[in-house]
Amino acid sequence: MHTDKEKADAFIRFLNVLDTLREKCPWDAKQTNESLRANTIEEVYELTDAILDDNSSNIKKELGDVLLHVGFYAKIADEKGQFDITDVCNTLTDKLIFRHPHIYGDVSAQTPEEVSKNWEQIKLKEKGGNKTVLSGVPQSLPSLIKANRIQEKAANVGFDWEEPDQVWDKVKEEIAEVETEIKKGDKAGLEEEFGDLMFAIINAARLYGVNPENALEKTNRKFIHRFGYLEKKAKEAGKSLKEMTLAEMDQIWNEAKAQENK
Repeated sequence: MHTDKEKADAFIRFLNVLDTLREKCPWDAKQTNESLRANTIEEVYELTDAILDDNSSNIKKELGDVLLHVGFYAKIADEKGQFDITDVCNTLTDKLIFRHPHIYGDVSAQTPEEVSKNWEQIKLKEKGGNKTVLSGVPQSLPSLIKANRIQEKAANVGFDWEEPDQVWDKVKEEIAEVETEIKKGDKAGLEEEFGDLMFAIINAARLYGVNPENALEKTNRKFIHRFGYLEKKAKEAGKSLKEMTLAEMDQIWNEAKAQENK
């Protein structure tokens, strides 16, 4: 779409504007790593919303917002004499080259799975890299995403089921343990067993090539759409949901499902 010079010019223009704002805008001038952190998290979530909506215009916009934060953190570090955006780019590029010996070296990797396994081994060898297989998983990740990443990393070093269908015995075992805790009335034990069950379900999704975060978010959105349809129909009928029977709500719910399948 654009030449290398146009790309470079656009990036330099962005950095120059950021420099000017940092110098002259009162809001930009007072920002710190700490003050930006929460906004950065919000911007990444807005990007994921745009991706799920498959809205290219919004993806472009939200990528820009994320890039702004990358530039901001690098600018703050530059002011402290720590590093600048050039160091960020070079560090990233060096890491990409080091982690792709099947492209820049003599290692063989013909499939995405082979690349992933090599990736985990390489990260353990990197200077200043992860000291253990799971140490690179951020503690603050949402639990569902964290569980998936933990399982992926363990699988990449060979700790995995031999066949995907073996996981279902584990899922059934965890369901039985949940039922046992329900009968016992042990709240703490029930929480633990529900956690084990969800971990097993996430494992099953991974083994069958399904990203559990994406799958659950699609279900969330589907539920929100159907529930919104239910609320709309109830309002049109002059009723509140609390006044409706479950059978009435189920009928409208099925109408919403039928519309989705058209």
